[in-house]
Amino acid sequence: MVSESDPSGLFGNDTTGPGYVVLARKYRPRTFEDLIGQEAMVRTIANSFALGRVPHATMLTGVRGVGKTTTARLLARALNYKRDGIDQPSVHLEPLGEHCQAIMESRHPDVFEMDAASRTGIGDIRELLESVRYAPVMARYKVYIIDEVHMLSTAAFNGLLKTLEEPPPHVKFIFATTEIRKVPVTVLSRCQRFDLKRIDSERLAEHLGNICANEGVKVDADGLALIARAAEGSARDGLSLLDQALVQKPGASVTAADVREMLGLADRGRTLDLFDAIARGDARTAITEVRSQYDSGAEPTLILRDLLDIGHEAARAQALGADARIIGGADWVGRVRGLAEKLSPAQLSRLWQMLLKSLEEAGKAPDPIAAVEMAMVRLCAAQSLPPPEEAARLLRDGPSWSAGAPPAEAKGSGGKDATINKAPAPKPAGEAPAVQEAAPPPPPTGVNSFDDVLKLVAAERDIDLEITLEGLKVTRFNPNGEIIFIATPEQPRDLVRRLKSFLEEQTPFEWTIRAVDEAPVAPIESIAERRRREEARKLEELKRQPFVAEALKHFPDAQITAVRMPVEEPPAGDVVQMPQAKPGAPQATRKKEADR
Repeated sequence: MVSESDPSGLFGNDTTGPGYVVLARKYRPRTFEDLIGQEAMVRTIANSFALGRVPHATMLTGVRGVGKTTTARLLARALNYKRDGIDQPSVHLEPLGEHCQAIMESRHPDVFEMDAASRTGIGDIRELLESVRYAPVMARYKVYIIDEVHMLSTAAFNGLLKTLEEPPPHVKFIFATTEIRKVPVTVLSRCQRFDLKRIDSERLAEHLGNICANEGVKVDADGLALIARAAEGSARDGLSLLDQALVQKPGASVTAADVREMLGLADRGRTLDLFDAIARGDARTAITEVRSQYDSGAEPTLILRDLLDIGHEAARAQALGADARIIGGADWVGRVRGLAEKLSPAQLSRLWQMLLKSLEEAGKAPDPIAAVEMAMVRLCAAQSLPPPEEAARLLRDGPSWSAGAPPAEAKGSGGKDATINKAPAPKPAGEAPAVQEAAPPPPPTGVNSFDDVLKLVAAERDIDLEITLEGLKVTRFNPNGEIIFIATPEQPRDLVRRLKSFLEEQTPFEWTIRAVDEAPVAPIESIAERRRREEARKLEELKRQPFVAEALKHFPDAQITAVRMPVEEPPAGDVVQMPQAKPGAPQATRKKEADR
């Protein structure tokens, strides 16, 4: 490709003289075909020319280095394209037309370029608008190119509005900006807008490879990929970095390691080792590796960026499977896919969020490497936490750990050997679940049934918990440390946590307590329901007693409200011993029993 600023090829490949032109200028696109990654915009412009629907104002926006100013100059050439046999706007700019060379060299009298960064006032715009009413001198259209248009003052924008709304037919405006949100909507609504896309890393790496071939230099494919990633979709940034890379080893091939050293990046394989250490929760290895990479010249924030890239690639490989496109050699692809298989989606998502937060902290920290090392501690510690969905369940129901091991094994190991129990397998249809299940030999704690649990709670005078447990429908009770009951909306949300904490204070082992939503095959009674049933049965038996039946016969509207046993007079000097209420009874029942 011939340089736009040197169409005659005068400079050639001479990189030693004062006339050296940097690659970003030398390989600036000279036709619409040279624009890479902007096919949709070129197609729209070509169709508008073919249909004669050429807008009077165009707004070009995008990140730095994607070709906004270059596209504006190409548009000016296309609008005024003229050569033998063609006298109309055209996107095909080869061979050069009558006005092309003058426009490329910024000396055409009908194409005005204005930098709004240095000319922002209403006076500059007024001068421009005064020339709008005059017809073009040589070309078909007068074209006004205003770069960085968002930097115009409010008064300057207001001065443009009327002319921008109803410009003369011989005038075209082309605006370029990197800050589209700073442009007033009144101006945007009068323009046809084109958003220039970031250039894909693979496409940019291919473009850089073609330039290296033209320049007669060699850069490893992995090195070009690193430059393309560092350019972040900007062709100009990529060419500037390539210019810098070519002087690393004059006359020799530039390797990926040379590019990494130039960019301050860590070795990609070592970064993958670091990510693997984080996934294992190995804080010692992670901190040692981070410090080693830092001592080798890697920037702390770039280490975190590389980890973010790996996390992103692993997540995409996990979600897309074989369709995921991973840039790198076979070994790299295999290791990334291995991480995707080893970690769950929730773990990868949590790692991404923590790395993103760590990157923000490292940018603000007075000592970035210290912030990165602290991030390694947090990331590794997080691997021992339950997955987010399990953590949500634990917050709702409280932890439920297996309790089959002896107390020394359950608590002495720090919880490392404890495992979360799964819900019990459902029983076959027609078989009612047992309320109590013996597990010989029972532990020597006196807790052999759920009634015993209720007695312990009553003895501790926890009335609120006692009343709640009386209404509990227990589907499974194992004295070795397991309780499963049916969940209801009326139960407190922290019931599992409170009951588990209470039992583990009263017994020497951990308990598995779980609420299930499945309805049992056969109905299950709570203790309160069983007590009410027993009281109703005793009352019916009492009504069948002859003297009680005779009394009710004579008093048909009478109701039996309470039954009191006669109290015998104690011998003189003896203390009256009131009957004690059952520990598992609520306050109202205790009062009845005390009155008997």
